[in-house]
Amino acid sequence: MNKLAGPRWYAVHVRQRCEKVASTALRNRGLREFLPLYSARRQWSDRIAQVEMPLFPGYVFCHFDLADRRIPVLSTPGVLGLVGSGRTPLPVDDGEIAAVQTIVDSGMAAEPWPYLETGAAVRLHHGALAGLEGVFVEAKKHHRLVVSVTLLRRAVAVEIDSAWVSPVERVPWRVLSARPAASCRNSVL
Repeated sequence: MNKLAGPRWYAVHVRQRCEKVASTALRNRGLREFLPLYSARRQWSDRIAQVEMPLFPGYVFCHFDLADRRIPVLSTPGVLGLVGSGRTPLPVDDGEIAAVQTIVDSGMAAEPWPYLETGAAVRLHHGALAGLEGVFVEAKKHHRLVVSVTLLRRAVAVEIDSAWVSPVERVPWRVLSARPAASCRNSVL
C-alpha cells in the first residue's frame, strides 16, 4: 500500500509575505490549512505595533490527498510549490503538526527558532503543554522547549519552566544532516 495515499499534511511553499493570502485562498478552495502565527513587536519610524507574523515564513501547511487535490493546491494564488525530495512531495509528520498546533492553541508566547539537530529530548509534565515532547534549550537565561518541523528544517520555541520537564530517551523526530532549506534534499516542486 502506498504510504502517501489518503489525506496528509504537506508544507506548501508560498511567496514571502503572502502566507495569509495563500492560507485564505486554500481555505476558500475547501482545503484544510494551518498557518501558525505568533505576535511580534515591529517598529516603524513613527510607531511600534504588535503584528501577527508566520512562525514559518514562506510556508503554509495543508491537509489533502496528494493524488486528488495536488493541482488545486499548486494553482492557488501565491503558492510556489510543495516541499519534498526531488520531484516527490513529502508529507509532514502528523506528530510535528500536532505539536505546533498545541503550542499555538496554548496562547503561550512562541517564536521562530533555528532548527536544532542535537540537544536534550524532553517531555513536559506540567503547564498548558503537558505531554508535549521536544528539545530543551537555554537562551538568554530563559528555558525553552523547541519543537521542530523536520521537512522544513525549521523550529518553534516556547518559553517554559525548567521544573516542568523530564528527559526522554528517544528523539520524537528524524534528524537530517545540516543543510539550508534550499538544498536538493528539501526542494520545492
